[in-house]
Amino acid sequence: MAHPHDKIDFTVAIFIVHAARVLLVHHRQLNRWLPPGGHIELDEDPEQAALREAKEESGLDVELLGERPPTTEPGTRALIAPRFLDIHRITPTHEHIGMIYWARPRGGAVTLAPAEHHAIRWCASEDLDPLTPPMSGAVKWYCRKALAEVAAAEGTAAKPSRSPG
Repeated sequence: MAHPHDKIDFTVAIFIVHAARVLLVHHRQLNRWLPPGGHIELDEDPEQAALREAKEESGLDVELLGERPPTTEPGTRALIAPRFLDIHRITPTHEHIGMIYWARPRGGAVTLAPAEHHAIRWCASEDLDPLTPPMSGAVKWYCRKALAEVAAAEGTAAKPSRSPG
């Protein structure tokens, strides 16, 4: 999607964790390893964007992890809070405010989006440092944080098992 705004756009990044691995894509345009994600379209909220981008970029239906306050009532729908927010520069004149989500796969099969990505793969923590091209420090930190927090929430050790897709 083209940038809907000139200076700052809102985006989502979805760190999908399964079996002590996080799903990453080698982004074609940016030539970087990133989680699935993208722009929040003008007619959707961040949660809808995260679910859509996960499906479009990975083939997976996901469950977003996080807290949804019990405040839904007529005229108000509570959203799952992103785990983190950041702002990152895309070009000298354009930035993205990123809403960073943790997620688990719930269905579908891992599928490469060849128009957008060179590759897609599940990575354990030890797989992150040798990636080529190198991953940014921020994305690597989010990967490791997602792996640790999802494992802790599930009460599992970070031991790999069969990944979906």
